[in-house]
Amino acid sequence: MTTGMFAGLLLGVAAAAGGFGGFLVALGLGALGWLVAGQLAGELDLRAAVRGRERD
Repeated sequence: MTTGMFAGLLLGVAAAAGGFGGFLVALGLGALGWLVAGQLAGELDLRAAVRGRERD
């Protein structure tokens, strides 16, 4: 909960300082960081998501 609140505050600051464009950049970089951290921690398997289903 604390991490989510902190992320929300940072996105609010990005929106206030950079407008809507700054908000979108901060949101995109946050999502990218979340994906990379999940891959490194072993919680996500991005290779399986990118590869999709195997065709026979």
